[in-house]
Amino acid sequence: MFDSAVALPQKKLGEMLVEAALLTPEQRDRAVEEARRLQRRLGKYLVDERLVSAEDLATTLSLQLNLPLIDLKRHPMQPEALSLVPEGYAREHELIPIDVVGDALVVVMADPANIQVLEDLKARAKMAIQPAVGIPSDIREAINRNYRATGEIVEQISRVTPPLTEPAVEEALTPGLLAQTPIVRTVDLLIAQAVRDRASDIHLEPQEGRLRVRYRIDGILHDMQTLPLSVHPPLVSRLKVLAGMNIAERRRPQDGQFSIQGEGKDVDFRVATSDSAHGEMVVLRVLDKSLSLFTLTELGFLPDALERYSQMLRTPFGMVLVGGPTGCGKTTTLYASVNRLDRKGRNIVTIEDPIEYQFEDINQIQVNPQADITFAGGLRSIMRLDPDVILVGEVRDSETARMATQAALTGHLVLSSIHANDAVGVLFRLLDLGVEPFFISSAVVGAVSQRMVRRVCPHCRSLSEAPVEEQLAYEEEIGERPEQLYYGAGCNFCANTGYLGRTAVFEVLVLGEELRRLLLKGASSGEMKARAISEGMITMRRDGMLKVRQGITTPYEVIRNTFSIA
Repeated sequence: MFDSAVALPQKKLGEMLVEAALLTPEQRDRAVEEARRLQRRLGKYLVDERLVSAEDLATTLSLQLNLPLIDLKRHPMQPEALSLVPEGYAREHELIPIDVVGDALVVVMADPANIQVLEDLKARAKMAIQPAVGIPSDIREAINRNYRATGEIVEQISRVTPPLTEPAVEEALTPGLLAQTPIVRTVDLLIAQAVRDRASDIHLEPQEGRLRVRYRIDGILHDMQTLPLSVHPPLVSRLKVLAGMNIAERRRPQDGQFSIQGEGKDVDFRVATSDSAHGEMVVLRVLDKSLSLFTLTELGFLPDALERYSQMLRTPFGMVLVGGPTGCGKTTTLYASVNRLDRKGRNIVTIEDPIEYQFEDINQIQVNPQADITFAGGLRSIMRLDPDVILVGEVRDSETARMATQAALTGHLVLSSIHANDAVGVLFRLLDLGVEPFFISSAVVGAVSQRMVRRVCPHCRSLSEAPVEEQLAYEEEIGERPEQLYYGAGCNFCANTGYLGRTAVFEVLVLGEELRRLLLKGASSGEMKARAISEGMITMRRDGMLKVRQGITTPYEVIRNTFSIA
């Protein structure tokens, strides 16, 4: 399948690029001269200067050196091969070992003509090297996906001294023990792996005889590692130190936060602890700032829903509420909404707990109960700051609900989140919080409800036969019964799950005159929902099935995350 050595090229790289009409002779000559002057390889120079795409360069290298071009999106990685080359070396030289064939190690390289690296690999692996060509960006992504921190974490824990074998060690934790490099390194590795895996949460859960580590990825919890229970106390204490929490307090729940910068990203972490039967469990919410600023279209609003929601945001005053359970993306939608507003000519003030992402030209206030800054109290003070738009992180109690309603009635646009099952349920949640129907009908412009569903992996998706129950669910909403739908077959990009990333499904309710009348009359939620649908509201389940039609998600995901009320 592979040649044991790199074949001597019959033609120079620049000459082949010219023959392929990827470069003009003049561009080639200038590039060769500049690459020589800068002491850089010609291929890297061409890609860095955007004269040739990385894909075209890899294809040409494959032809020039008579080596296979490997698609790392689909090619499986063998753990035995990965163990032969350290991660740091792989990153430094843009290569990844993928398989052991006979007595040779197969290595995908951005620059397979680098004889020095090939000889070094041969010495490290103590076997022959069979090089192949890969696209540099694919190689970097493959390194991130396949080099796991698991082995190094186990190694770091084994270095912790003294051995943590007695339960009494929890009482004897000292700053010196917490500062040990193995403990610090273990926490760093757990966090770095979570960021690479796109995890939204890290769970450290003490069980009987073991410490369970789980990451929430695309809304689903995955077991990542099992550690000795003896290492639990210093790990928790290290996280408490980072988050500014009291390491001596182990019975009462605590929360804190910290920030790190790594791999070119600024990442914030919210930390919460609570005592359990086998010790303190810790959950870290991962807030990757590089993923914070989405547009409404990128969040998953279909054109009709986007127009209805944009209409709400264009109103000069009133209240717009985003409903859904914890973790469904309400805050992200609110941030995308604020980002759409005029921040130059309007005074936009927020009251949040916590401030997850910071914006330019927006005044953000952090809830601080110790300083008597609550949502309700903060709203009261904001009203004296001449605001045009007020974002309230969450309406969670009667006082905040009433204050937000009054702010909307006195000429302000109020945006907030609230826990409710669907868009109509948002209105009934306000009623539960003691807001009078008259004030709701006068203040509320509209409501949105949303859920998150996993996206079909774009790298391995294909039309496949749909299960009967999914066909029926799709038919119920769309009116046609498909035999085939898009599913992910599983690949390296999606860790063989068939899903990669998430999108939202929405239900957008515009409160028109008839709905206001029904609310004042005390109509049931079923009556109001039926009326809203007759006025053009698309339910979350239908919105999800429309995304199924586009190949974005699957009926299973829509069914799993939404429900239908007759």
